[in-house]
Amino acid sequence: MPLTRDEDIKALLEGARTIAMVGASDRPDRPSYGVMKFLQGRGYRVIPVNPQIVGEHIHGEYVFGTLADIGEPIDIVDIFRRPLAAGEAVDEAIAAGAKAVWMQLQIVNEEAAERAEMAGLKVVMDRCPAIEIPRLGVAKVA
Repeated sequence: MPLTRDEDIKALLEGARTIAMVGASDRPDRPSYGVMKFLQGRGYRVIPVNPQIVGEHIHGEYVFGTLADIGEPIDIVDIFRRPLAAGEAVDEAIAAGAKAVWMQLQIVNEEAAERAEMAGLKVVMDRCPAIEIPRLGVAKVA
């Protein structure tokens, strides 16, 4: 069952330090570009993942091709992909040992969410951390 209670989502955000962003874009007109900048401004380390622009940098962070390439612990995988493609990102998150997957606004994939939960990951769907952080009063990450 995906997290829906405010206190559970707030606890997830307060406990996270490193967020991998699947579908991160280097284009300022894309939502992921602004959300990444917002999350960095709140103190999170955001690692962009986009196989189309591997080796480039977004907001000062190296862009990786896959979650497996990151090679360090990931608290949340923030998914900016179509609902169907979100399943692949969830499977990568499970394999990479992430603690949670977060599917962005209008991204709902029940089958992928169930796989993540069966593997012990927390799941958030159809929400944006850039909206939830101020709404829930999440403190800046130290």
